Amino acid sequence: MAKKRFVVLGAGPMGLMCAMELLKQGHEVDLYERDDRIGGMSATFDFDGLEIERYYHFICKPDRPLFELLDELGLSHTLRWTDTKMGFYYDGKLYKWGTPFALLGFDRLDLVSKFRYALHVMYTKSISNWKSLDKVVATQWLRKWLGQRAYDVLWKSLFELKFYEYTEDLSAAWIGTRIKRVALSRKSLMQESLGYLEGGSATLLNVMRKFIEDRGGRIHLKAGIDRVLVKEGKVTGVEVAGKEVPCDSVLWTAPIQYVPKVVPGLPPEFLAKVEAIKNIPVACVILKLKQPLSENFWMNINDTGMEIPGVIEYSNLNKVGPSIVYAPFYMPKTHPRWALSNDALIDKVLGYLPKLNPAFRPDWVLARHCHRYDFAQTICPPGFYEMLPPMKTPVQGFYMADTSYYYPEDRSICESVKVGKELVRVALGAGG
Repeated sequence: MAKKRFVVLGAGPMGLMCAMELLKQGHEVDLYERDDRIGGMSATFDFDGLEIERYYHFICKPDRPLFELLDELGLSHTLRWTDTKMGFYYDGKLYKWGTPFALLGFDRLDLVSKFRYALHVMYTKSISNWKSLDKVVATQWLRKWLGQRAYDVLWKSLFELKFYEYTEDLSAAWIGTRIKRVALSRKSLMQESLGYLEGGSATLLNVMRKFIEDRGGRIHLKAGIDRVLVKEGKVTGVEVAGKEVPCDSVLWTAPIQYVPKVVPGLPPEFLAKVEAIKNIPVACVILKLKQPLSENFWMNINDTGMEIPGVIEYSNLNKVGPSIVYAPFYMPKTHPRWALSNDALIDKVLGYLPKLNPAFRPDWVLARHCHRYDFAQTICPPGFYEMLPPMKTPVQGFYMADTSYYYPEDRSICESVKVGKELVRVALGAGG
């Protein structure tokens, strides 16, 4: 294949993966990123002297595409596994969770409901083809397996505090893969084991960046694409900061919701498919505490006095300090809470912490921050496979994917790697 010039939009893990694959095939690559750093949702920031991800990340045992990339880049030795614990805060009480004994000891469900719950997890672990669940409503699927009472206790608030009016319009395939991924990360019935990279996601991102730059790839930060130039239905270049940059093809890895404004010449029926893909934003509070809040990495929450679906105490996975806590507020932008300031959301979380640990005091807080992202969680309704627009668009030389293309899998660096490689295969298979 003749050498071509590619532009990749977005320097998250997917965009970096695209650039790497194109360079390995001998092509010329320019990668444009609107942010001032690489990484997208896995980018790090300086949090009171600690370099840490803006949004929490963890690795599971089935994340094979990520392991293959780590091996290729000589980073497998940085992968660490931690035996983690899980908690469930329900109706004013924090319960142990995630083991058969914890399930048996949970006094808010009867024995039959507990059996149905365990049976559902075992069944979901065995699913290999998600097509049959693609068109099934997630909440109906869970109610069928668990019963209404167990659904209300274990799942109802998790859905409603993340998806609000979309709660009853989500695919069972999407929630099923989440259950399976975590379930397969257990090293035994009694013990969950999750992974992280020594040095955090930046360890991988920085080596990906070096790989790209060592092979002549160019990464442009604080440089988003203003327009994709199209002539007679074919990409001719991009416009960046008022300058035209010629190229043969564009690979788009930013949220596809921006595509209609930036790419002329796409037919109305294709644009309608793009615009049908919806997302839920997130405002993620991050706290540094001078002592641990709990023994748990993950705590699901079902309590009428708390407006978050869970709390992630990242330092119980990766020992980066006494305590690093993430508390995400997922909500549509139309929700009144989205208009609250970052400080107001942080104060809400600080008000929740004494419920999770009655010993908590405000003077535990060493640092506080809140990040927001508009396209944090794709809404995946039943039939989402058919809803997704093709990666190869009607404009010759323009290809696109974002986190919605991970479906039915959930967001992870592993899926970024996998979909990034697939996007390059599509582009090169179509002749660039």
